[in-house]
Amino acid sequence: MANWTAKQNKKFEEALALFDKETPDRWHNIARCVGGKSADEVKRHYELLVKDVMQIENDQIPLPNYRAAGSNDSCRI
Repeated sequence: MANWTAKQNKKFEEALALFDKETPDRWHNIARCVGGKSADEVKRHYELLVKDVMQIENDQIPLPNYRAAGSNDSCRI
């Protein structure tokens, strides 16, 4: 799978909000908004996103421990 730029990911997110599941030719429309990706690539990207979200929600992927990685007491929230 080809890499996605931050700009393409942002456009992908915006297009997902614009074209819901009921939109005819949804993946073609989203691909057109993203640019540089086919409808199949966009659909696959969505499927991977859904899979990742499901794994996170089911605690199958541990959340990163940012505190331990770079502890800085002066940056408490």
